[in-house]
Amino acid sequence: MADNPLTIRSFTRAVIHIDADAFFASCEQSRRPELRGRPVITGKERNIVASMSYEAKARGVIRAMRLSEVRKLCPDAVFLPSDYETYSLLSKRLFSIVRRYTPDVEEYGIDECFADITGMQRPLGMGYRDIARTMKEELDRAFGFTFSTGLAPNKTIAKIASKWQKPSGLTIIPGRDIHEFLRDMPVEKVWGIGPQTTAYLAKLGITTALEFARRDEQWVKARFSKPFYETWQELNGRMAIGLDTGEKDSYYTIQKVKTFTPPSSDPEFVFAQLSKNVENATMKARRYKLAAREAVCFLKTQDFQGVGAKVKFSRPTAFPHEVMHALEPVFERLFKPSKLYRSTGVVLLKLTEDTIVQPDLFGVTAKIERMARVYDAVDGVRVKYGKHTLFLGSSYYANRFAQHLGDRGDVPARREELFKGETARQRLGIPMFMGEVK
Repeated sequence: MADNPLTIRSFTRAVIHIDADAFFASCEQSRRPELRGRPVITGKERNIVASMSYEAKARGVIRAMRLSEVRKLCPDAVFLPSDYETYSLLSKRLFSIVRRYTPDVEEYGIDECFADITGMQRPLGMGYRDIARTMKEELDRAFGFTFSTGLAPNKTIAKIASKWQKPSGLTIIPGRDIHEFLRDMPVEKVWGIGPQTTAYLAKLGITTALEFARRDEQWVKARFSKPFYETWQELNGRMAIGLDTGEKDSYYTIQKVKTFTPPSSDPEFVFAQLSKNVENATMKARRYKLAAREAVCFLKTQDFQGVGAKVKFSRPTAFPHEVMHALEPVFERLFKPSKLYRSTGVVLLKLTEDTIVQPDLFGVTAKIERMARVYDAVDGVRVKYGKHTLFLGSSYYANRFAQHLGDRGDVPARREELFKGETARQRLGIPMFMGEVK
């Protein structure tokens, strides 16, 4: 059905939000048809739910639930290890398909994006409604599972639209109809409004999105910071939040966290897990030519209790051995031999551009330059032969064994089913086929 001319005129801007339905679990069901219609859970390696199919969700399964609790609700659930390699590659495929319709695409998450299709009616030979419908149908067909899609005058309303009819919804919200969707919507359901702002709005007598949208502009400006003023503008149909279409080339923080099984009370093993996280984090920092002024390390016990501490460095660094030297006394203070630990993590903070400082009288600059050359060589070896081909001695016990042992040590199918010419270290940048190829 062609677009109604009134609908076209109601879109001064046209933004689509696309959200894959139960992305990780849907990827598994798509490539293994025998799993369709069954409650599928990913996250077996962490012993908590990372993603669940809609069949599992209907039985009361929620994200981050322990698998032992899931078994009580869903004795017939299928538990699978997360195959992030395949998910990330399919994510790239998702974005490439959307870019066939418009170059203005914001990759908002691994399974969702915004697309600005303003002005694309003539090039594509169809109206905004038909563009949204065609885009959704192509994605559904290409992946073998469904996507929920929302079309609206801006990002905030498009996100409301995509969630309106999940799964497999296509919801169009022209500017003149926004108030109908906001009338009974709890304000906390609006993208960007969190618990603290919700509580503050409640004190001001505002509980629905429409009540917030109908407040006077000066009243909003006087009480809220810029991000919430922009949200208010978008609830009123304006385009206030632009799309971030650039490729990410920098970070404010870098975090690396890994769960391991079985849980351990061995200080050398747990310290090795922390060291491996530090190596991964600093590897990423060097890739983007960044260095950290501070870092936070944390440990999580088997009963999900966490402890952490922050350290400051004498100068910005992206060298893992320097970070570990600073974290070692912190680890000794945090670690309790009487407890079982299930994960470690590190966050690099106050990242700055990594530059060589001016020469000094004590040879520190020359030492930094030498270490930079060493890690350039280490990174080159890792690119060619695999991420952890070379590693710190402190990471030895973490690299000696698989991340997960026993029943939770199952590996994703993509790691077992290699294409011709692939090895465990050298892989082609393509996912497993979504179905059999004759």
